[in-house]
Amino acid sequence: MEDITDLEAYINVKGAIRYLSSTGDIRPGAGVVVAGDLRPSTDRIMRACAQAIVDSGCQVENAGKIPTPALIFHSVATGRAGVMVSGSHIPFDRNGIKLNKSVGEVLKSDEAGITAEVERVRAEEYGRTADTSAFTAQGVLKRTAVLPRVEAAAEERYVARYLTSFPRGSLSGLRVLVYQHSAVGRDILARILGELGAHVVTAGRTETFVPIDTENVTDEMLDRLDGLVTAAATDGPLHAVVSTDGDSDRPLVAAVLPVTDADSRGRRVRFLPGDLLGIVVAEYLGADAVAVPISANDAVERRMSERGMLLRKTRIGSPYVVAAIDELRRTGGHARIVGWEANGGFLLGSDIALAGEPLSALPTRDAVLPILCNLFAAAEQRLTLSARWNQLPARFGRAGLIDEVPVTVSHAILARLVPPGATTEVELDAAGGVLDRSRPDGRPAPLAERAAGAWRDRKATLARFFTPAFGFDEIVRINVLDGVRVYFHSGDVAHVRPSGNAPQLRIYANSDSQARADQIVAFGLREPDGILRHMEKAFA
Repeated sequence: MEDITDLEAYINVKGAIRYLSSTGDIRPGAGVVVAGDLRPSTDRIMRACAQAIVDSGCQVENAGKIPTPALIFHSVATGRAGVMVSGSHIPFDRNGIKLNKSVGEVLKSDEAGITAEVERVRAEEYGRTADTSAFTAQGVLKRTAVLPRVEAAAEERYVARYLTSFPRGSLSGLRVLVYQHSAVGRDILARILGELGAHVVTAGRTETFVPIDTENVTDEMLDRLDGLVTAAATDGPLHAVVSTDGDSDRPLVAAVLPVTDADSRGRRVRFLPGDLLGIVVAEYLGADAVAVPISANDAVERRMSERGMLLRKTRIGSPYVVAAIDELRRTGGHARIVGWEANGGFLLGSDIALAGEPLSALPTRDAVLPILCNLFAAAEQRLTLSARWNQLPARFGRAGLIDEVPVTVSHAILARLVPPGATTEVELDAAGGVLDRSRPDGRPAPLAERAAGAWRDRKATLARFFTPAFGFDEIVRINVLDGVRVYFHSGDVAHVRPSGNAPQLRIYANSDSQARADQIVAFGLREPDGILRHMEKAFA
């Protein structure tokens, strides 16, 4: 949100507390934990949130400036709700508020109830007179709320989670550069790595907020990391560069290559996208059940199949991954349940035994766990990080979008591409056969002729856009769980999806080469005659 006023923060937090109180998640007089990131507006918004908590009859614990997963881990461990003031990876002049329940993340099933209570509180506050309102006409608190002193319990609990589970000293000999920028977990990450034995070099620290989107690591960002490596390498060789986004729930990990292995631009940093990082983490933890969004690189599907891990594909967004993890826990039969997103944020659905004490479940996005697991996975195999990544399926991804596409247009496109009915994934053969691949038992089965005909029609429609002129061949699978994901006989994958919260139309691609993945996205975004523009013209 841009320009969050004290009043708006107050209304949203008070409404959420009312909802959570009505469900029994918050008890009368209970504590609520508050934390924030390092944005300029965070302190002011935290104070407004604290006032809403107090006015709701609850107590405030000020956990200070800590990562979102640290806040949630502490609040769940102590049976209390939490409020995180952070805009995550968005620009510094914007901010946001993330709420969690005493048992974990707010889910999609909670949203309607929270929205209803927020609107009730809004009506109450806007119904007050200028004299009776606690806010000025500009939405500023008339009397500045005071935050309690910072308590270190949440930070220490989060740090202890890793130091008691991973073997101390085992990263000895590893030289890791922590790109600190303005990430709220910058000192915590360096501390954890250091106490686990790594030689930590910190760089790039700034008090000016730097928005980092780990799903959109640009050439500019890679050049910046490469420059930090060059500057730090005078004191000895580096093995990895690690960082996080603003609220430190999404990791950024890059291997440092020898000078002889630098890329065509002379860069020595090799970035690995978050969906591939997650494969290494799942293998290191010995996962037996996995939940990932449908947009993840299909290397996930390939490797999980090879390892015999149950895979649940979800719609895009952490609440859907959390819901899938919850469902896997309820059904039983799995001891090591994990999930992750394309941004690299890793969710742990089970307590998992490692070298030390069991690593406690944390079913919310976390950045520290995937960083540690990738470093430990390489170190324990006596491999460089890049060599460990070379063991992954050779699948490459790219994503892009066109802006200012009205939501109505995106919905019109999906209406023409998604058949009616509950089936979300089918397999199609050249003879016209259609198998339902979305059955609960996981076994493909032939569709009834009427439904099969609808899917054949959609295949023909998609073939009008994904043409041989763009290098595409026969469509062999279609998934419509979230947008339209199209699989081709060649192994190429193209996925068209409207943004969930902006007037944007996105395209994702996977292929056996980075050049082809880049090319698919380029064809999708080309102006004025690319794939997405053709769809817009045909269906708007």
